[in-house]
Amino acid sequence: MRIAVIGMGAMGSAVARSLLSSGAEIVTHLEGRSSATKERAVAAGIRDVDITTMLDADIILSIVPPSQALAVAGYVATAMRSRNSVGIYIDCNAISPQTMTKVAETFGAGGPKVLDGCIIGGPPMPGKCGPRVYISGGANKVVPILVDYGLDARVLDGDIGASSALKMCYAGINKGLTGLATAMILAAAKSGADEALMAELAESQSQLLAKFSTTIPDMYSKAYRWVAEMQEIAEFFGKDDPGAEIFWGMAGVFDYMAADQSSDGNMAATLSRMLEQRPTDGSINRYDALSNGNFDQGSKGPDSVPSARNTDDRDELEDRLESGFPASDPASTTFTGIPERTRT
Repeated sequence: MRIAVIGMGAMGSAVARSLLSSGAEIVTHLEGRSSATKERAVAAGIRDVDITTMLDADIILSIVPPSQALAVAGYVATAMRSRNSVGIYIDCNAISPQTMTKVAETFGAGGPKVLDGCIIGGPPMPGKCGPRVYISGGANKVVPILVDYGLDARVLDGDIGASSALKMCYAGINKGLTGLATAMILAAAKSGADEALMAELAESQSQLLAKFSTTIPDMYSKAYRWVAEMQEIAEFFGKDDPGAEIFWGMAGVFDYMAADQSSDGNMAATLSRMLEQRPTDGSINRYDALSNGNFDQGSKGPDSVPSARNTDDRDELEDRLESGFPASDPASTTFTGIPERTRT
């Protein structure tokens, strides 16, 4: 089984290497590609061939940045038509269903079979699961082949566009969270709220902060590719949907970070510095664990306040919360200073 992989980036080269290690014959076409791309292919053991040899592959996987997906499809479609190639072309890129429809139309009716794919998860690594490769548009025959060669490939019910829609929704949540956190952490640094924000996140959103501590630094070198992906998500919503505006904004955030990577890297340095911050004292309000329903963890400061479940004063704390804040609590001063308003 010969499988061609177009795109020797981090994901493409890793997928190719995984298929190769499972016994498939893997080829690619690197004409006009950068030296870094060629080096990745060599490191993965992937054979660089001419376009004619590549088109003889049984399956062609396109794994390129979303901004290149349509151009790559056009190039391959033209070459396949000229040779009457009968291979299966699977677009695995982070593109909208609208763009995927254009990809399929590029090959034309009666041409090579085109399937809609999406990859969710990081590049495959030895000993680790994933990523998942979802394929729609009639993939019942090709998916078992890819599974036999080591990919976690799955049939997704639906026509062309179903897998792309899944990718847009998943990436919108996953990468969208990274973009949102990036924007707000930088805003905190600009406004002087940085230490307070990071302390509060560490105390009340520790799982999110742990995620951001990995995903934000990991984004720096990828930001330039995520710009087009966010634009594809915006197109997926459609111009009249307010959700589209969110992702046009996200595209701007990642474009900002991409420009930062091309210059002095100050924004990345600020983000990394803030993500490394940890609270220097205990909880601001010793009752926060109880009021948030967090009886297990208590304060996340270095001198942690024990949680209510681990002390004998849970009932006492609940009674105090029911009756109001103690006079020494700053919040009580605010609340008691507000005149009561008669309900009508």
